[in-house]
Amino acid sequence: MNGRSNGRGLNYLLTLGSIVVILLITTWAQRTLDPYRLRVLSVGAIYVTLAVGLNLVYGFTGQFSLGHAGFMAVGAYTSALLTMPVAQKARNFFIVPIHPALENLQIPYLPALIIAGLMAALLGWIVGVPVLRLRGDYLGMATLGFSEVVRVLINNMQTITNGSMGLKGVPDYVNLYWAVGSAVVSVFIAARLVNTSYGRALKAIREDEIAAESVGVSLFYHKVLAFVAGAFFAGVGGALLGHWSSAVDPKMFTITITFQILTIVVIGGLGSLTGTVIASFAYAVAMEWLRFIEAPMKIGSIEIPGIVGMRMVLFGIVVLVVIVFYRQGLMGQREFAWDAFLRRKEAGTAAGAGKGV
Repeated sequence: MNGRSNGRGLNYLLTLGSIVVILLITTWAQRTLDPYRLRVLSVGAIYVTLAVGLNLVYGFTGQFSLGHAGFMAVGAYTSALLTMPVAQKARNFFIVPIHPALENLQIPYLPALIIAGLMAALLGWIVGVPVLRLRGDYLGMATLGFSEVVRVLINNMQTITNGSMGLKGVPDYVNLYWAVGSAVVSVFIAARLVNTSYGRALKAIREDEIAAESVGVSLFYHKVLAFVAGAFFAGVGGALLGHWSSAVDPKMFTITITFQILTIVVIGGLGSLTGTVIASFAYAVAMEWLRFIEAPMKIGSIEIPGIVGMRMVLFGIVVLVVIVFYRQGLMGQREFAWDAFLRRKEAGTAAGAGKGV
């Protein structure tokens, strides 16, 4: 009992130490790195928040959802409208006046970010209750349809969203501190959730719904729980993306962004938060590094014109290869754990001592 308590205390200390190290590295990066590198790291951290949400729904619960872009849009517009100065709203809504209830509304960024997540979570509950009775491809098509409905509504609700023109001049609050901080909090909350009885129920549903139900797991309750939590993280991630780019536009929330987040989750490993973090930053770096394949190239006497979107074609091929030949992704369902790390270190030390003898 004491050994278990000591081990748990050591884990907490190591986790706390890791958070301090992440904070120090973030501070160093924010003060030292150039804007381009900061941009790449910030995007990677925002991807972590977004991918954690989708992994909860698809990776841990096994519910194939393609509605992530819709929840992101709700979060992005909510936070933008709550934080944008009155004068900037007037400049945006110059064709059709903004709704009177939103005209003079302005609150600080942190509560706006939380409200954005809660609005997306509320919509997740409203949508999840009817559609989570579906399974597999049918659920995917239903959530994709929901995402398109949200985009069409945004295009037509001009007094609230400014229609297809979107919102420009959204306050650029998001720096590396906000992006990394949100990523750390998202991973922490998701890890706490999946390691409780709720998380074990989600995994049981993923493995076999009939078996899970036969031992008393409420399928509907736990599916809705995962869907609402995933929508919350998607809303927060969408809000971060809007404030990072200083603009919110319906074209930002098409099926393409859902596919990007799905790619990260699949490559990292369905049901692995560690894999999600690794894949998010790797994806952000690779997307920048592969820009050269969209530029005009000359191979010998052959000139190849630049083709916009070739990076997504390449990532589509990567996902196809992962699904066909390496279905577990980078981490499978494995997670980094201090216990395993310390045991491996002790085993290495013992082996080294044995060789010395």
